This record gives sequence, C-alpha cells and structure tokens, in this order.
Amino acid sequence: MNGAESLVRTMVKGGVDVCFTNPGTSEMHFVAALDRVPGMRCVLGLFEGVVTGAADGYFRMKGTPASTLLHLGPGLANGLANLHNAKKANSGIVNIVGQHAVYHIGYNAPLTSDIEGLARPMSSWVRTSPDAKSVAADGAAAIAAAKSAPPQIATLILPADTAWNEADGIAEVPAEQQRASYSPQAVERAARILHGDGEGTLLLMTGSALSEHGLALAERIAGKTGCTVMGPTFRPKMARGRGRFSIDRIHYVIDQALPMLAKFRHIVLVESDDPVAFFAYPNKPSMLKPQGCEVHRMTSWGENSVAALEALAGAVKAGARDVKPQALAELVKPTGALTFASIAQAIACAIPENAIMVDESLTTGRGFFPPTAAAAPHDWLQNMGGSIGFSTPLSIGAAIACPDRKVITMVGDGSAMYTIQSLWTQARENLGIVTIVFANRIYQILRGEFDNVGAGEPGQRANDMLRLDRPTLDFVALAKGMGVPGRAVANADEFNKALAEAVAEPGPRLIEVQM
Repeated sequence: MNGAESLVRTMVKGGVDVCFTNPGTSEMHFVAALDRVPGMRCVLGLFEGVVTGAADGYFRMKGTPASTLLHLGPGLANGLANLHNAKKANSGIVNIVGQHAVYHIGYNAPLTSDIEGLARPMSSWVRTSPDAKSVAADGAAAIAAAKSAPPQIATLILPADTAWNEADGIAEVPAEQQRASYSPQAVERAARILHGDGEGTLLLMTGSALSEHGLALAERIAGKTGCTVMGPTFRPKMARGRGRFSIDRIHYVIDQALPMLAKFRHIVLVESDDPVAFFAYPNKPSMLKPQGCEVHRMTSWGENSVAALEALAGAVKAGARDVKPQALAELVKPTGALTFASIAQAIACAIPENAIMVDESLTTGRGFFPPTAAAAPHDWLQNMGGSIGFSTPLSIGAAIACPDRKVITMVGDGSAMYTIQSLWTQARENLGIVTIVFANRIYQILRGEFDNVGAGEPGQRANDMLRLDRPTLDFVALAKGMGVPGRAVANADEFNKALAEAVAEPGPRLIEVQM
C-alpha cells in the first residue's frame, strides 16, 4: 500500500467519501488510488473555484466534510476565493494539495511555490506530510479538524514521493468533537434582558439557530417577550417557507439598515457577530448598531444554539401558545413585464417542496424575501464571504449532498461568468439544478457602489468597466455548449412557464432572464 492509497482508505473510513477534484501531475498517484479503493465518489470540476465552492455547498447541506484535490500552489490559489467564502460560512473541508517530490522542491521548478503560505489565510489547519508513513495519520488529523466544533478548513499537502512510497496502512480518525453545549450564565443573562426590556431587544441569529426548530423556538420567545428576531444580511443556511418563522435580515444598504436597528437598546448574539457594514463609505458608520446599544453574546459558532434557545424559552416561560400569526404575502403568478417584484413572485410560486435555494442574485434578489416566505418550505443559502462566483459551484455540492431535493440557483450575469464551468459538472453528474441567470448586462451592484463611495459621475472608461456588453453574453448558448438545456425569457408569462418546466424535469436546466 502506498501513501496515496493509505490516505484514500483513511478518508473513506473517516466518513469523507466525496472528492471534488481538478488534479495535475503531482496528484496522479492519488488519482490512481481512487481507482483501487472503493467508496469514494469523485466529481471533476474544470476550474478549482468550482471544486472548492462545491465542497462548501456539500458541507452546508450534509453537515459533514467533503474533500478537494488540487494541483500544487497555483491550483490551490485558483480555489482560494471560494475557500474564503467557505471559511466565513464555517464549513468543514479537507483539501488535499499535491506538491513536488521532496527532493525536487529545491530546484525551483516553474510550479514551485509556498503552498503552506497560500493555504494559511483560508485554512485553520495546515500540514505537509514529511514521508509516506505519516500520510494516513496526517489525513486522519485533517478529517478531525474539518469535523471539529466549530468546523475548520484543513489543508493537507502531499509531496509526490510520499504518495509513491510504501505506507503502513489506515489511520483511525479521532472521535468527533461534540458540539459544545452553551453557557447557562449567558442564557440567564439573555433572559434577564428580555424580562427587563423585551421590546428594546434584538435576537440576532445565524448558524444552527436558523434551522426550522431554532426558528420555532425564537418565534415563541418573540411572542412571549416582544423582542425582535433578525438574521444578519447573509447567512450560510436558513429554513424558510410556509409554516416556518419568517424573520427579516439586516439590510445590505447602510441607509436602510440603520433605521432597522435604531430602536434597539440590547442585541443578543446567537452565533452571530456585531452588525457591521459590508464596506466603508464616506460619512457613514461601520458599526450598524445604534449609539448606546449593548451587545451580549449568548452562543458562539460551534455551540449548541438550539439547546440554548430551548433553555431561553424555558427561562422566559415561552410556549406554543405565545406564537403570533404571521401575515404572509399572497402568491399569484405574475403577468406582463419582468420587474424585480414580478420576478420575486414568479420564483416564490415555483419553489417546490423541500427545495434548496442558492442566492447570489445581489441587486435583483434584494426583494425576494417577502414573497418567498409564503412559498413551499425550503432552505436558503447565501454567500458569506462576498467573493463572487460562489453560487453555481455551491449548488453542485448541495445537489450531491441532497440528491432527492431540487436546487434552484439565482445568480447575476456578471457573477455567473466567474465559475460558468460549473454547468459542465452539473451536466456530467446529471444534477437536479435549475440555474436562473439575471441578465441585466451590467455589474449593477458596482454601479450603485460607484455612487455610494462618492466616486462622482462615471465617464466612458468607468462605464466600460461596469457594463457587460460589446459583445452581449448569450447564456443559453453557453449552457448548451456545456450540455445544459436552456432558454431565455423576456416577460413574466414566459418566466412562469420556463420555471415550471425546469423544476419538473430531471437534470440541470438554465433560464436566462433578460432584463
């Protein structure tokens, strides 16, 4: 058994049985081991950003890590943007990065680089295996780190000769670290705050607190105490739809976020962090909480927020009887022109039961939340790190993690082009993904940011850097070239029909919404 085989066997035994991959020469012994060792599903991506984004989506839906296989420093570097997003989402991933043979590194070949230095900003655990006999144990340690509470991105660097040479065997993965409970003192403090100033208190929740059960507990607490429950602007995963507690999110635009938070004298953090602006803007605050507002942490990432919310509900004596009825939007299929409102209504009407919604719609999607609160129950996933090009790769991992659920991806045309190769992987794996591309032919969000930062009125050169024309992108043709059937729509009636057909059909589909 060589080092590559010992690593694959260790990974499969340790529960890491999906590998998103874009390998090169240094990884060929690992690729060969995948042939000889049963149990590992291998998914090829044509760009490393697809590979790392898919691993993020897999963890968000499955709750256990997948692995990636990347080629040396440049391959890892190509995947770093979506590893940044995964780190912000607290997703557990095991990256396997090939390295030159140990004896070859000193010759400074063209692909020689500081792989550990590249890995550290996005990985909480980094190690280079020094020899073949260490590979299995190092792999087991990487899996343990990815499964820890909170989960980590672990990067194991595998010099080529450690994969070739003889290894001892399979290593046992240490027992999973149990999710930490919570601080009873923090829950007691939150209960005192709610008793004393319920209407002036915000429960700001993310992570496991936004599960269906966590939201149901928060709904009872809000009904009993009069507090408000919100989520941050972006969240890794959130249960939504009919029968689930619908909460607001802090608005992305500072001028709209500030009045949302103005009345609160206390903010209780449930896995969340202090509300801060996405960017710095002239004469606007970075911190969004009002002056004098006190912030109290009830749980952190890796703690059992659902158990903490159960304890808080008990402390304030909140039960099902305290739940207040929610006023939900009426769902009516729109007709006529495509507007932000009609697009939102059409999507809300089309969401199938138990769907997974992957949202990178940026400008177009800011009004999606009110109507989709009345849609069929679903999960909503968003970009946590702000590095665009995350949604189409993430949908791959989500679909592989949950093959019985339809995935609907919503993405702007500019963002879609970052990782358009995702469509090829979707077709190859025959994944049930509907990709909706909002084609407004402009980086619209950047056009707004141009004004927000006080850069003045854009001239010809500035406009050329914001517009997506000359030539106009044809997403239906791009999809067809990668094996995904697609169609373009120009009004709400066409969009309704295209959505219904795409959701009903197996395999991937693309809809270009021409705005």
